[in-house]
Amino acid sequence: MRLILFLIAAMAFNMALPAQEGIEFSQENWKDILAKAKAEDKLIFMDAYTTWCGPCKMMSRNVFTDPTVGKFYNENFVNAKIDMEAGEGIELAERYAVQAYPSLLFIDGDGELQHRAVGYHDAEQFVSLGEAALDPARRLSAMADRFAKGDRDPEFLHNYAMAAMNSMSPDFEEIVEAYLESKDDWTDEETMLLIFETVESADSKLFDFVVEHQDFYKERYGERNVLTHLQRMILNSLEPEATPEETLAKVDANFRKVFPEDAAMMSANFRMNYYRMLGDMDKFAETAVSYYEKYGSEDASELNNAAWAFFENVDDKKMLEKAVKWAEKSVELEDAYFNNDTVASLYYKIGNKKKARKAAEHAIELAKANGEDYTATRELLEKIEKM
Repeated sequence: MRLILFLIAAMAFNMALPAQEGIEFSQENWKDILAKAKAEDKLIFMDAYTTWCGPCKMMSRNVFTDPTVGKFYNENFVNAKIDMEAGEGIELAERYAVQAYPSLLFIDGDGELQHRAVGYHDAEQFVSLGEAALDPARRLSAMADRFAKGDRDPEFLHNYAMAAMNSMSPDFEEIVEAYLESKDDWTDEETMLLIFETVESADSKLFDFVVEHQDFYKERYGERNVLTHLQRMILNSLEPEATPEETLAKVDANFRKVFPEDAAMMSANFRMNYYRMLGDMDKFAETAVSYYEKYGSEDASELNNAAWAFFENVDDKKMLEKAVKWAEKSVELEDAYFNNDTVASLYYKIGNKKKARKAAEHAIELAKANGEDYTATRELLEKIEKM
């Protein structure tokens, strides 16, 4: 009897517990979710995710299940979790200009976007985001309304620009430009950092400003990060419809502007990779040979990748012999399975059975020692023996 009473009490206790401590996401279609939000006079929180997005999965596992997060969002929002690459999500992704995942959207019952953010937010940050969405004065939609009505107060524009940039709002560049137009001097730290974070292309008028103030940015972000960012801006300025001649001329001019001492080397490296990307293997081979003969490399992986590209795409024996040298230099720098396999493959292709066998056997020895899969090299060795 006591056992039965205990079980009944335990069942009653469990039944009293909430079914879910985290966010309760609606299973209804988008039309019904909108209707529910309008009827309850609430905003919709939409987790705009994809199945392959790592940060999306982390938020689902670590944040959406948090009791504090669940209590706040369940009380204040109608919650929706929608895959942007399936069903209704495809149209919604286009409608709300979703460009990154997760996108965290706050939408009213009329379907109008009120606030947004992108990227992983921990529980505290996510609650703060929801609080901002509930405050009409702090929403992106409210800022957009102030902006549209002509508010050009520098402090407001700076806050709006940062919010728009962090949410990947489609019109953030226009807002940044308005902020900069409101200032006579751009060299205060706050403005300089905003410029660096927002400029994306070498075609932007802000690109020259970043180039001119490289020393400041290198001290702030580190030389490697700044150089990488500048190269990315140059690449982002390239137009797919441009001819190879136009593309190369533009790249050369920008490299000379940004990297005057290394421009020739960087242009040569770009040409090699550009032709490979285009699938023009004759020009790729020609520019690769020219690049490595003039500049060389001390990077084992880089040399191996170039050599393997020749193995896969080049048939000219003299060209392949140059690739053998790159592969052997790679082995000198790092004696590993991957590049010894490349050496063996190249010697096989040019018909040198003895050296191909030696390199293949050594590659297999290294793979065995390190627990690597050497199936491909074993199959290559069988082909070598039949030469």
